[in-house]
Amino acid sequence: MSFLNTSFFKKYLLPGFVFQGVLIAGGYGTGRELAEYFMKYGPLGGILGMFAVTMVVWAVILAVSFEFSRKFRAYDYRTFLLKILGPFWFIFEIFYIITLILVLAVVGSAAGILLRDNFGIPYIFGVMIILFCIGFLAFEGAGLLEKFLSSWSILIYIVYGLFLIAALLKFGPEIQKKFSSHVILPNWALGGFKYALYNMGVVPTVLFCIKYIEKRKEAIFSGIIASLIGILPAFFFYIAVLGYYPAIVTQEIPAIYVLRKIGIPPLLIAFQIVLFGTLIQTGTGFVHSVNQRIQSALRERGKEFPRWQRPLVALVLLLMSLGLSTFGLINLVAKGYGSLSWGIFFSYFIPLMTLGLYKILKKV
Repeated sequence: MSFLNTSFFKKYLLPGFVFQGVLIAGGYGTGRELAEYFMKYGPLGGILGMFAVTMVVWAVILAVSFEFSRKFRAYDYRTFLLKILGPFWFIFEIFYIITLILVLAVVGSAAGILLRDNFGIPYIFGVMIILFCIGFLAFEGAGLLEKFLSSWSILIYIVYGLFLIAALLKFGPEIQKKFSSHVILPNWALGGFKYALYNMGVVPTVLFCIKYIEKRKEAIFSGIIASLIGILPAFFFYIAVLGYYPAIVTQEIPAIYVLRKIGIPPLLIAFQIVLFGTLIQTGTGFVHSVNQRIQSALRERGKEFPRWQRPLVALVLLLMSLGLSTFGLINLVAKGYGSLSWGIFFSYFIPLMTLGLYKILKKV
């Protein structure tokens, strides 16, 4: 029996790897997001925001979300929110669909830029390749998706670890110098809080794999572990690019900028391959959550969701996101994500931590 099929992995690690896998492309795959929400508050300010705020908020929300999902057997976001908000569940879906389209726009934009700037492939073809890959995984369903998300997430750890080692060997003294400056700029906590909140929009994409969790203790520990799994690659990345602070804050794709400075071509190629895979991970995770929501609604009416229609959902959502991708990666991350943070706060965080927590404790 492979480790990926063990009960321990499915209960305690799979939710974290799926969370990290869906999170990464919209959260820190290119490094643009880390520059916007952490690094611009200073080297030390960014670290404080990352661990004292973001990781703590994630741990709490994930633990409560996983326990609620387990308790009420709510493995898609429609069922999940119906159990909390009743007929008002659609308020979250409005923000969720906006988040989904925005994240897909970021994914499409990053893919187009990546293939255009590094392989000479026209921008539109990069978007079409992403479209095909997401459509294929959406067609195959949850089984293949679990394996892809978890396996690729492990690969991400390996490549990000190599990135960190190479950066420390190349820019170690400069990175140490940045840390020694002890720069903490105002609003670092707000930056970490906003980053944590808008990324909570990916929690519904993880619910499909909570079915393996059987006890409250397992749900809580799984949520805490997931927050750690989610934040560590971001930390590796943050340290790796810190040597070029503050210039790195204005780079469109900070990862590629620093990797070129390191000057190890095989690592640059490996990182770009992994990054492209993370774009597919994130896009597929969001699309799959919508497919699960459609399937749940149809089953309530005694109908089934035909398998061949799954990639059509991906096609429609990606086409809707294409227009947004013209705004550019920097603007999408800075303005789009920032605005959505508060929508997720009021439509997910507040209901979950009030009505949701009450129903968990009272077993309503």
